[in-house]
Amino acid sequence: MNLNEFFNEYKKVALAFSGGVDSAFLLQQAIENGVDITAYYVKSAFQPDFELEDAKRLSKELNAKLKIMQVDVFKDDNIIKNSSKRCYYCKKVIFGSILKQAKKDGYEVLLDGTNYSDDYDDRPGMRAKDELKVLSPLRMCKLTKKDIRKLSKEKGLFTWNKPSYSCLATRIPVDKTITLEDLDRTERAEDFLKSLGFVDFRVRLFCDSAKISVTETDLEKVIEHRADILQELLKYYPNILLDLEVRK
Repeated sequence: MNLNEFFNEYKKVALAFSGGVDSAFLLQQAIENGVDITAYYVKSAFQPDFELEDAKRLSKELNAKLKIMQVDVFKDDNIIKNSSKRCYYCKKVIFGSILKQAKKDGYEVLLDGTNYSDDYDDRPGMRAKDELKVLSPLRMCKLTKKDIRKLSKEKGLFTWNKPSYSCLATRIPVDKTITLEDLDRTERAEDFLKSLGFVDFRVRLFCDSAKISVTETDLEKVIEHRADILQELLKYYPNILLDLEVRK
């Protein structure tokens, strides 16, 4: 099966839209195939502001229908307790909220951007997706992340080289209760590193300190900006650490 064949069968769908590489390409393909599609972006405390701005920009460039939903993840103790199953509970809430709204809007089928490269075995959120019968056309059509980036570039999508991004909650150690304060300082710290030109990186919480993880090629850049990074991040954390294992 290819995407054209998929969208020949599914002509009216809702899309769980993140503004990332995969869901952006899927939205573009649905529109190109003349599908009646609405993209649903869920804004919660786990999503940084730049993700919403990217979603708005992409939907505007594609002239796509975008519906922004607010979900309060702090209402669910299973999510905030941050166990190893947090992603499962969170996806149940996110996809469940989208499905409820999409059905009100006349959509019976919900899609997401899971691709053929995504590891099902180590992602609890996948189980939630399957339980709610969310379809993943990119995975069904065996399109890998590399394929999707290449095709997105050919289609002129600005998201083609956007770094993979996981929600802010992933920066908090498992079994540490998630707080708005920790999410906020994480977002501020990562926004600052982004302003310095860093692209593929994370700022994780480690014993109340910030642990900066960058690619090997960016290690020297961290040292070059050491004074600026310390000055800014020490506003939010008592200590700033550098992860020498680096991002792969």
